[in-house]
Amino acid sequence: MSNNLSVLYDAPGPRAKRRNHLYTALFLVVLALAAWWVLDTMAEKHQLDGEKWKPFVTDGRVWTEYVLPGLGETLKAAVLAILIALPLGAALGIGRLSDHAWIRVPAGVVVELFRAIPVLMLMLFANTAYSEFTTVESEVRPLVAVVTGLVLYNASVIAEVVRAGILSLPRGQSDAAQAIGMRKGQIMMSVLLPQAVTVMLPALVSQLVVIVKDTALGGALLGFEELFAQISLIDSNYANTIAALVVVALVYVVVNTLLTSFAGWLEGRLRRGRKSTGAVLAAGPGDPADELVKATDQQNGRAV
Repeated sequence: MSNNLSVLYDAPGPRAKRRNHLYTALFLVVLALAAWWVLDTMAEKHQLDGEKWKPFVTDGRVWTEYVLPGLGETLKAAVLAILIALPLGAALGIGRLSDHAWIRVPAGVVVELFRAIPVLMLMLFANTAYSEFTTVESEVRPLVAVVTGLVLYNASVIAEVVRAGILSLPRGQSDAAQAIGMRKGQIMMSVLLPQAVTVMLPALVSQLVVIVKDTALGGALLGFEELFAQISLIDSNYANTIAALVVVALVYVVVNTLLTSFAGWLEGRLRRGRKSTGAVLAAGPGDPADELVKATDQQNGRAV
């Protein structure tokens, strides 16, 4: 492992190690001083008093009437946006790779357009459009507007993730599949996409976390009763803004950590599945998979 790392960068010498240790110690000291200053300022403003935090421990209504319902609305909007944005983004990403200009150009225009517009503007525009030109009821309009804005923006970002993941694969994969007579659609769905999934997964997970957090924009400006919007309601009933902010932030941290952990587990399972599949399954004579392996080897210049 050390030999591989030495190829990437020069190993630090004694002076560099001492300097790195000094920088680390200084950073920790500055961080500790900053934390002490924040806590001391909060104590002076009585924000650390037990009465400010007590409702989250002793009053179940804080959770049943504000935090948990807000979390439910946040997850509802995020799940709807994810379920729509993922397939739409994948379709746009594949469309940008099409050989047909009538598919590639419109897909590129849609991606570049909505990727360049802030998601908050998309939410506001959608809310106004639904109000002026549709019969969507006012009770559900904020949710629909939030989901629309999240889908338009994140589908465009996901499209670029999909396109980059497919383009990162070796060219020999496509050439080998073409050599055994597979059509372009078959190559994309059977060869490229399954391999690109594990490459794209970390970036996709980061975008899913962004979707969960961006639901707060709807609560701030559209009256969507998601988790972030509950802070003002908690403050108006218990007068503990800082405590409410901290608790809600921790809820976001827990939700996004669970999402990231699940994605990490899924990525590991996909990688292990690919390895075990390659080790156990053997293609018979004339099998398309065997022909694809041979064609790939020929494209890479190896004897088969």
